[in-house]
Amino acid sequence: MYFAALLARTEDGWEASDTELLDNVETLSDLADLAREAAAEDDTVLVLIEQEDAWFGVVRIDGEEDPRIYVSDAAAAARSSYGEILLTDELLGREPGDDDPDLDALDLDGTEDGEDDEDDDAESGGGSAEAVPHGPVGDAAVLDDLGVTEKELKSLSEDALTEIAEALGASEVLETVR
Repeated sequence: MYFAALLARTEDGWEASDTELLDNVETLSDLADLAREAAAEDDTVLVLIEQEDAWFGVVRIDGEEDPRIYVSDAAAAARSSYGEILLTDELLGREPGDDDPDLDALDLDGTEDGEDDEDDDAESGGGSAEAVPHGPVGDAAVLDDLGVTEKELKSLSEDALTEIAEALGASEVLETVR
């Protein structure tokens, strides 16, 4: 089960809204645009995403700056549609297009020979899943100035979004959209 919410910082504190990311967002740019729409002026907006007991992610958008992203477990996130949005080539330390040779090497004509080749690639570790590390990736200092240190963020697990919201003073507004 997934949960996703936007927390927008305003003069009066944090405002929360839930969002169906899969309906509205296909790329990180779409996510950033959605977050900017929720912001008053160029205020900070946090997108908080979690898959129950598997991983959580924080995306921070400050005005027109590039989004800052933290994902608690990249390998777990890579297996979800929300995670795929967050796990950009840049975040994973890859050059854009690194996956292209793998796609060119696949025999996608539907024959058994092609299927066997694909199975061999997966067994030898040649697939793109190998490029996604187990554990956290991204900017662990994304919430430092908001009261959640890098060390604290990396130590969060099951109730991570609740703990983040408490540190921000936004737990009540987050609970309204849960």
